[in-house]
Amino acid sequence: MNWKMTAAGAMLAILGFAGSAAAEGALNIYNWGDYTSPEMIKKFEDKYKVKVTVTDYDSNDTALAKVRAGGHGFDIVVPSANYVPIWVKEGLLLEARPDQMSNFKNVDERWVNVPWDPGRHYTTPWQWGLTGVGVNKKVYGGDINTAKVILDPPPELAGKINVAPEMNDVLFLTIKYLGGNWCTADKELLKKVRDTLVAAKSKWLAMDYSVTEKLPSGDYAGVYYWNGAVMRARMKNPDIAFGYPKEGFPFFMDSVAILKDAKNVENAKLFMNFIMEPENAALISSFAKYANGIKGSAEFMPAEMKSAPELVVPAEFEKAGEFLTACPPEVSELYTRIWTDVNK
Repeated sequence: MNWKMTAAGAMLAILGFAGSAAAEGALNIYNWGDYTSPEMIKKFEDKYKVKVTVTDYDSNDTALAKVRAGGHGFDIVVPSANYVPIWVKEGLLLEARPDQMSNFKNVDERWVNVPWDPGRHYTTPWQWGLTGVGVNKKVYGGDINTAKVILDPPPELAGKINVAPEMNDVLFLTIKYLGGNWCTADKELLKKVRDTLVAAKSKWLAMDYSVTEKLPSGDYAGVYYWNGAVMRARMKNPDIAFGYPKEGFPFFMDSVAILKDAKNVENAKLFMNFIMEPENAALISSFAKYANGIKGSAEFMPAEMKSAPELVVPAEFEKAGEFLTACPPEVSELYTRIWTDVNK
């Protein structure tokens, strides 16, 4: 037996042991708001005797800016797919090698060799979904499978719309609505994008994250938001319906990563391995109502998730969906300028 084989065997033994070893201390998670299952966190705390603190953020840009500034004290962050390459390029993430952890075998094959983290050397799946249109059917009874509901609102919805304050999701919808392709640098088209958004925003009520409460309560009558949140709203009010913009809508996946300057690295690795257990991944999805990318987790989820109209994309709209990717820096700069104008 040569040294390399011995070292490899020892590493596998260590990683396998990490799945069941006792732990102690703390773990600080930085995640999207209203996105972390309390039941799953308690289960992890009870198993490993680790005190978990979850701090919320409201956008990819907020999380990135906070960590870039340093002195944050977080161990884990959950960036979206199109942001992971930025985190990696800037040296903000630890190459934790989740692909070598004992539960990695549970990751669905389609989520292993992903463009934003080939082979999964940095991240493990958290949840994935899409951004679409939600409406209160008692207020608006027209076609909801179009971006026009948001970008050129009908009178019934004008002044009653909330839009997710996430630049890439909003620009993606608008670019597709105007016939362009994501990451386009066509300045003539981008001027139309800017003008369309500025005009549309005058007919919106808000750009915030209170959809699960304010859509079912009637404070909002229409939203451009993530499908899981709209499902949660519908569970409170059956008049809520979800639409898939036929012009194009973005898919997303958020993934767990360990920060390069994390203080509790071993506990963070335990957490990574823990959430790749099907039962634990199911707790994450059951809370926030998104798919998770872990094989075998569906059998532990509520029955309504298997046929929910917000989670099962109709065949006629499948080709309209496209994964958000990271655009070249020069294109991202153009998009940021548009977003700044929209938010004035």
